[in-house]
Parts: sequence; structure tokens; C-alpha cells
Amino acid sequence: MRLVARVVLVVCALVGGVVATVPVAAAAPAGPVSMDDFTARRIDELLASKAAAGALGKGDLVEVLSRQFLGTPYAAGTLIGSAAEPEQLVADFRRVDCFTYLDYVEALSRSADRDQFLSNLADTRYAGGTVDFAHRKHFFSDWSHTPRIAADDITATLSPAAVTVTKSLNAKADGGTYLPGLPVVDRDITYLPAGTVDDGVVGGLRTGDYVGAYADQPGLDVTHVGIFVLTPEGPVFRNASSLAANEKVVDTPFADYVRTTPGVVVLRPR
Repeated sequence: MRLVARVVLVVCALVGGVVATVPVAAAAPAGPVSMDDFTARRIDELLASKAAAGALGKGDLVEVLSRQFLGTPYAAGTLIGSAAEPEQLVADFRRVDCFTYLDYVEALSRSADRDQFLSNLADTRYAGGTVDFAHRKHFFSDWSHTPRIAADDITATLSPAAVTVTKSLNAKADGGTYLPGLPVVDRDITYLPAGTVDDGVVGGLRTGDYVGAYADQPGLDVTHVGIFVLTPEGPVFRNASSLAANEKVVDTPFADYVRTTPGVVVLRPR
């Protein structure tokens, strides 16, 4: 879920092997960077494949890069930082959750080398590129509301059936907050109810669009995120799935996935 990687998962411990704190090059963001050797190599490999692909539109570029994560294990709680723990810029391609997956793909799509990737990762994951917990983009809709703007919310343009609800993000129904110490933000969230996502809506989607599963509970905007991809076999929802049957990055038939949700929010990458 989106609270997914930013809210629910902030209480999870770092999963897996040892991660080194590596020196930060001049072009990279200031502050500690947590990146293992495997990830460093994969960044270089993925950026080389991007260069070899030649001139591509943004959506096709997102598809090419996201495809290379298929099969990557799912893991929650890989980010380092909280209201009580100093934030680190984490790059870990050994495992992803649904939201770090999108972070990495979006940052790769904007980069030509490793230092650019780290800088773009900071700009994608944090408001203004400021690497600290208070500036982390904890909600999917932050991508279309908080600089650097990564994507535009196109949900309302896809169907007259779109519904807009004012959400108090971070506010629990019991009066508490998902992220203690961080403010509650009132924001209009527009979504398409699942039953209205027909062929006309799907026809308006483009490969590379970022799709969130609308959250009908208070305080959240979405509960899961992924990427819309039109394949020869039909449209799919490419996502880092925590389901026991998957636990990795998979392509799920788009219509099948939408039927399991209250609705969808669609952001189009810039």
C-alpha cells in the first residue's frame, strides 16, 4: 500500500543483508547514502540499457526500465529514517516495495549516470530534494502536489464518472495519526470507482502511467501503486506485490487488479 511504503512501513525494520554507507559524489545529494554493491552495479547496467534504447518517450522509457525489475523480491521497510532516526537516502535494488519501485524507475528515467540517479532519487522521494523524514513524500498524491512534481493527476480527464473526495491525509479515524509528529494535510483526491473503469477509460491510459488503488479508509489516498503497461497480451498492472502468491515484481492483468479495488487514481509522469 502507499501508506504502503511511506506510512505503514516506517515502523518496519530494515530487512536483509548488510548495507554500506557510501561516499557521496559532488553531483549527488548531500548527506548519507545507503547503497550496496549490487545496487550500484545495477544502476550502471540499467542506465547503460537506457542509453542503448535510444530516444524514447517517457512512457516507453518507464516501461523499459520497470520491465527489468520483474521478479525482484518484495520487501517492506527498506527505507532508513523516522521522526526519531536520521534519514538516509536509500537505494536498494535487491528488493523493493510498491512505492520504492516507482521511486527507482522514475529516478532512473531522468538520469544518465549514477550521481544523477541519486540526485533524482532525492528529488523524487523528498520534497525539494531535502533528505529528511519530514520532507519524505509519504503519500502517492504528493507526486502531483509537492515539488519536484513527478507526475500530473489525470484521473478526472479519463471519465465523467470520476469522484472527488476531500481527505485529511495522515489522520486516523480514532483521532490519531499514521505518522506522529507530521501534520495532517487536507487534499482533494479524485478517483475512478472500479465499476467505471471500462474500455473507454483503459483506452485513455498510456504505458508508463502510475496507478494507485484508491483508499476508502480515512487518512489515506491509496493503498497500493504500480505502473500501467499495454502489452501484446493486453493491459497489465506492473507492481511490487506483497501477496503470498507473488512476493515480487509482477505483471497482473489490469482488469483483474482493478476489480479488487474501490477504484483507481492515475498520475501521468512528466
